Amino acid sequence: MSLTPRVVVVTRRTEYDELLATHGTRGQAAFFLSTRGRDIAELEERHQLTYRAIEAAVAAIPVDWRRGVVERTDVARFLFSPDDVVMVVGQDGLVANVAKYLDGQPVIGIDPEPGRNAGVLVTHSPGDAAELLRASDQVTERTMVEARLDDGQHLLALNEIFIGHPSHQTARYDLHTSDGSGEAQASSGVIVATGTGATGWCRSVALERHSGLSLPSPDEPRLAWFVREAWPSPATGTALTEGELMGTELALTVKSDRLVAFGDGIEADALTLTWGQTVRVGQSTKALRLVS
Repeated sequence: MSLTPRVVVVTRRTEYDELLATHGTRGQAAFFLSTRGRDIAELEERHQLTYRAIEAAVAAIPVDWRRGVVERTDVARFLFSPDDVVMVVGQDGLVANVAKYLDGQPVIGIDPEPGRNAGVLVTHSPGDAAELLRASDQVTERTMVEARLDDGQHLLALNEIFIGHPSHQTARYDLHTSDGSGEAQASSGVIVATGTGATGWCRSVALERHSGLSLPSPDEPRLAWFVREAWPSPATGTALTEGELMGTELALTVKSDRLVAFGDGIEADALTLTWGQTVRVGQSTKALRLVS
């Protein structure tokens, strides 16, 4: 006999929750904020909006379906099942945090604070949850990016992967593109971004350097890459500082004692690269399946 579907609701602690955990009581948290010119009432209001949205999402789950709730800090240890429907209640970044732990499960993004969040990935209101659960097979796919080390380790990300020094000092490496071009470089790191990530960090880099590179849209399989602050010297060049990947990979061979690769800004979940190791970055065979 087949089991009923399971809906996994993913949340994260609000700023109000974190303040109470740090300061112990509302009064102490309010005093702390007042010394910095902030009012705790604003955080309480946002906290209540978030929890009302979570309650609405949970209430929308059919009574005969299984359910679970997981907090962001526990996602890495949570065992998702192939037939799960994942409902994320929070900011866009929470969807990115969850995406790399999934393998084809549909994701519903619920925005608890319309007008405050960008709403790129959490595009639905809490009141739409019941209808979205019934239509969870209607998805759009978002390209993901993957970094693979020559020792078998790998890392997935929805927005971008950064490769560089852990403290953002100078990173030294040899960069190779799929067309056979290569260059020894010293820079503050390399970003490889998807179309979803092209609205964030990648876009800021492109704008700052007045790049003419066309950034991918969220539904494209194309990736864009940029070298940050490449340094010209007798031993390092600046000829290869941006480009696109379409079914191809970018390869970096490390010439520093220690570099890291991390995805979607989560530095705590990073791969460590040592001298002589090669990391290859390109489109992942996995994609985020976002319920539209």
